[in-house]
Order: sequence, then C-alpha cells, then structure tokens
Amino acid sequence: MTLGAGTIDEPVLAFPEEPPFIPTGATRPQLSVPQPDHADRLPRRNAAGKEPDFWWLGVHGGAGETSLARLDKSTKAAEHHWPLTAAGSVIVLVARSNIPGLRAARLAATEWASGSLPGIHVAGLMVMADAPGRLPKEIRDFARVVGGGVPHLWHFPWVDGWRYGHDVATEELPKEARTVLEQIRLAVAATAGLPAK
Repeated sequence: MTLGAGTIDEPVLAFPEEPPFIPTGATRPQLSVPQPDHADRLPRRNAAGKEPDFWWLGVHGGAGETSLARLDKSTKAAEHHWPLTAAGSVIVLVARSNIPGLRAARLAATEWASGSLPGIHVAGLMVMADAPGRLPKEIRDFARVVGGGVPHLWHFPWVDGWRYGHDVATEELPKEARTVLEQIRLAVAATAGLPAK
C-alpha cells in the first residue's frame, strides 16, 4: 500500500513448512472397500533375502516393472506378486497406459484398499507410456480416476530403447523420466517414514 512518497510493507504471513510430497489419493486401506473376486487378485509370495528400498509391482504382464528395477539396484521387481516380508514392504504399482493396464491397476489398488494385505504400503501408481506421444483424453481421465485410489500417480514417458530390448541408464532417460523417479523416491521415503535419498 502506498501513502504519499513512502510505502508501508504488507505483513508477511508465516506458514508451517509443507511436506516435500503431498499425497493426491487414498493414503491407507479403507474399511468399506471389499476385496476383488479371488480370480482378480494378484498372487502373494513370501519374499526372503535383502529387503529393497521398495518394490515395483507390475499389475499385468509387460507393465515395465523389470525395466524400472534395472534403473536402480536398490529396488526390485516383484514379479507380479505382492511381496510379503516380515518388516513390511513399500510398493509402487506399475501399469501400462492403456485401458486393460489401468483396469488391472484398479483391481490391485482395490485389493490394497480392502485392508487384506497387512504390512503392504502402497506409495502410488506408475503409469508407463505404451506408445510415444500424448495420451488420449479418455485414458488420461481413467488414469486419474484409478490414481485416486492410491497416494500418488505418476506418468513415465516412452523410452524407445526399451522397445528394442536395450538397457537404458538413468542418466540417458528423458528429463521428465528422471524427475518422476526423484518424485517416487520422495514419496517412498514419506510412505516408509524415512529421509529421502
């Protein structure tokens, strides 16, 4: 506000610091959510050995969990099974950006939301591009609906080298992909109650 030649500074309001990554969807199972039919559930297996920082859980064949796990040796592909461990597991669901892939993701999110997976902590859903270019509106909208059932939703861009079976180093990924991986690290750390790496 200006009075004559001088100015009076507006007061600055102090806000508490926000968490580094705020969830956009459901953050824990809900008592009112029923389990999917047995035929629509992912199998479970006891996971022994060194616990990864988190698991990539492909909710259907060809989702991309193995490609993602190759990018970071401190993570593991869950091989389309819920990994059950004594300490509990942090999971990132993985699905392709097509209607069948998103339907499979919806079933997995529903199974988690039903509370039938003790010790499983879902950090979010990674939607992997199934083709280069922009997603059709119908698929973008459906992905948002499915993503509302888990804490976070990420979109991973098309990586042409993976189509040909090539390993792609993290530093060779598009900037958008590297940013998504950083966001996932923050979300996983928040889910597990750990400092981000």
